[in-house]
Amino acid sequence: MTNSLLAAFVVILRRDLTLALRTRSEIANPLLFFVIVISLFPLAVSPEPKVLQTLAPGVIWVAALLATMLSLDSIFRSDFEDGALEQMLLSPHSTSILVLAKVLAHWLVTGVPLILLSPLLGVLLNLPTEAMPALLATLALGTPVLSLVGAIGVALTVGLRRGGVLLSLLVLPLYIPVLIFASNAIATAGAGLEIRGQLYFLAALLALALTLSPFATAAALRISLR
Repeated sequence: MTNSLLAAFVVILRRDLTLALRTRSEIANPLLFFVIVISLFPLAVSPEPKVLQTLAPGVIWVAALLATMLSLDSIFRSDFEDGALEQMLLSPHSTSILVLAKVLAHWLVTGVPLILLSPLLGVLLNLPTEAMPALLATLALGTPVLSLVGAIGVALTVGLRRGGVLLSLLVLPLYIPVLIFASNAIATAGAGLEIRGQLYFLAALLALALTLSPFATAAALRISLR
């Protein structure tokens, strides 16, 4: 990465983080959704510790997935509306690298707070102490994949006025492998068994998404803005 490209990467990352901090709702809404869904679940199903312990991995990950989807539209929407997205595509720098900066900003604003908050909600759902490291590891590996894959769907629907439903249809099937292996890793760790296989698979998905998603997202943006 050349110095000018690195500088552009840092500028976009800093700009998106600054805008997110100025509009606190972008940070608060996914977190509140995450907390509310998990907090209401024991009331709707059962407060029994054994029941909650069994369902906790899936509940936490489904809530994290939906909270991430709730914030996906913010990756490109404001830039599309004010014309900054067109300027980014016209930039002499690699569009895929600039897209990666925006996805990283989204993950720092959405994914990292979810990771930090998840142990408290794991305690609420009676998740075993042995499963806490697995919970943090799966979220650390899986939430970047959610942001990277979700960026492709957002890029394809950014020009549509009501693209939320279409975005869900495009993205949710691609999230299923992450959901399955992450929740299985947490449940397996709670039972005291080895989880290297699940973590390796999540790491492979992250490497694949990190390699291919920026190029696919850049191409999707060019298609959407034609």
